[in-house]
Amino acid sequence: MILVVGSVVVKEGTMAEVLTLSREHVARSRGEPGCISHAVHLDAEKPNRLVFVEEWQDRASLQEHFRVPASRAFGQALTRLATEPPQLTVYEASKVSL
Repeated sequence: MILVVGSVVVKEGTMAEVLTLSREHVARSRGEPGCISHAVHLDAEKPNRLVFVEEWQDRASLQEHFRVPASRAFGQALTRLATEPPQLTVYEASKVSL
């Protein structure tokens, strides 16, 4: 499984627009082949920061997600509305039973 954790700090006054874009991106991404889960969260400690958590079946599915024109457009829009470049970290992971 591939785990993706991303975040963005948005400019003052842009949160409503970023949330709309983010919700559309998350909903679209959930329907892509290989997407296990995809979510956006508000940071409880930093109000202008959003955190994205994604699970993908494999690296090929994530690579295909990155090639979708709407995904690239979303990334460009986030960059334009951010105070700094968005952060993205990709992990290879496996579930652990507790």
